[in-house]
Amino acid sequence: MNENQGSGTVIRASDLRMHYGQKRVLDGLDLTIGAEEVVAVLGPNGAGKSTLIEILEGFRARSGGEVAVLGEDPAHGGEAWRARLGVVLQNSGDHGKWRPRELLAHIARFYRPYVEPRDPDELLELVGLSAQAGQRIQTLSGGQRRRLDVALGIVGRPQVLFLDEPTTGFDPRARREFHELIHLLTDLEGTTIVLTTHDLAEAEKLADRIVVLAGGGIIADGSPHALTLAASATAEVRWKQDGQAHVHATEDATGFVRRLLASAQDAGGDGGAGEITDLEIQRATLEDAYLSIVERFEAGEPVAAAELREELRGQTAAETDMRQTDEGQEAVR
Repeated sequence: MNENQGSGTVIRASDLRMHYGQKRVLDGLDLTIGAEEVVAVLGPNGAGKSTLIEILEGFRARSGGEVAVLGEDPAHGGEAWRARLGVVLQNSGDHGKWRPRELLAHIARFYRPYVEPRDPDELLELVGLSAQAGQRIQTLSGGQRRRLDVALGIVGRPQVLFLDEPTTGFDPRARREFHELIHLLTDLEGTTIVLTTHDLAEAEKLADRIVVLAGGGIIADGSPHALTLAASATAEVRWKQDGQAHVHATEDATGFVRRLLASAQDAGGDGGAGEITDLEIQRATLEDAYLSIVERFEAGEPVAAAELREELRGQTAAETDMRQTDEGQEAVR
């Protein structure tokens, strides 16, 4: 495991500001990301997602504030520091006349003074491009080129990996394989991952934390589950009884279903009908939560947004405590 992985903070931004003339894109943003976290950065167009990521990568100079990535200021990070990062841009450069294996081998040479890079053939197998290893890149499909972008981003075994819309152009199978790759990087290699995406279902599957940007700062920060609960704790329970459809809204779906089934069982035991069929529980999705949070902020509820962020922090901390308790019990067993 690389230094700084497994514990501690790998990314920290304090009072981060970025102005373009009179336009304030980032205005006093504070962000902390721990080792091995997968964090999805969401926000409306123009919220500053790309600007934030470019500052963290060291590709854009900030207007003010403090930033540290892997213990160094990105604005002054040298080659040894940069070798510890992986970057997958939304639009990559075209190396059409190269072949995937030779391009990966060429890029790998730049990492050797600092780290042992991945073997090109093993990497091609990892991203599902072994059959295209000797094919000219200009003949690859859009999804295959995107897989190659990912391979180029992880060839140096990065401690921190930045992904900008990583699955653009992927078909459903390639998307699933990519998600498995992300879990492999975090679970087995301890890679910290920061991604931007407009695919909220993807963010929900991949991310430990969701960070929502708007108005130059972070208006929500928490796990996908905490985010949906904070936006709407109400669930809809749908079922059929004696062929008739029913819907009930409740904040205690589990308790309601337990009582519903017990009541149906009692009715059946007395010789009456009452069989429950087509039982479903529908909760708010991450998309519902995200739209609600942004709409509340845009409607001029900054106090509510701040309260929501604190509520999410509390829920995420509670989830972490529960998970650690479960892991401890499992270890004892």
